[in-house]
Amino acid sequence: MSKKRVVVKVGTNVMTNKDNRILGPILKELVRQISVLYEQDIMVVLVSSGSAIAGKEVLGKCDIEDPSTRRQVYSSVGQPRMMRHYYSIFHDYGMRCAQVLATKRDFDPGKYRENMINCYEGLLSQGVIPIANEDDAVSLTMSMFSDNDELASLVAELVGADKLIILTDTDGLYTGHPDDDESEKLDQVTTDQNVEKYVQASEKGEGEGRGGMQSKLKIAKQTALKDIPTYIANGKRPNVIVDIVEGKDVGTEFISSED
Repeated sequence: MSKKRVVVKVGTNVMTNKDNRILGPILKELVRQISVLYEQDIMVVLVSSGSAIAGKEVLGKCDIEDPSTRRQVYSSVGQPRMMRHYYSIFHDYGMRCAQVLATKRDFDPGKYRENMINCYEGLLSQGVIPIANEDDAVSLTMSMFSDNDELASLVAELVGADKLIILTDTDGLYTGHPDDDESEKLDQVTTDQNVEKYVQASEKGEGEGRGGMQSKLKIAKQTALKDIPTYIANGKRPNVIVDIVEGKDVGTEFISSED
């Protein structure tokens, strides 16, 4: 029997504090959970944001006017920094990780996609945890992923994942603003349910990630329609990934209405 596979996407808002500094303990808790699943023969592919913020921490204010070029610079500086964090933490848990940077073109049918599949399958066969991110340094604006939620969905389909877990800074999808007392968390959503009406517009600064709840909702439904149950959950909640894999009532689960 082939090993189970779970794709976990962690957003910038999960791994940073209010001052937009990367939080080491959050990354460590993520890797700890991946190591727990690894011992149960469940392989995780981690789709990690954070390179732009990590680059901004190093460079500070950047005087490049073009926002696309500025993002490329921040990400190029920040990506090796993020991987150094991950490499060190995975090493502490006796595990190995690898970086897989992709552009949207790599998922188009043909040789690029086949090459990407070979890369992921090779890494997973050796027990290496792939860490995916968009290759911001070479992505063209017109062919960028809308955000890493979209990348995570494409990776989940590519590797035949059993689950996609999208980690954010709220406990799931609510019937209103998460801070309102009247709002209730939805435990399960089917793809034909009109839950878009509940979503609030989000305001984000530069480097803080591109995907709000609206994007997550769209991607969660799209992925669920491919028969990959998808979860939106709070990445700052201890043991959240393991709890979801073990079937506990955590976050909001999206399933196909055709099931």
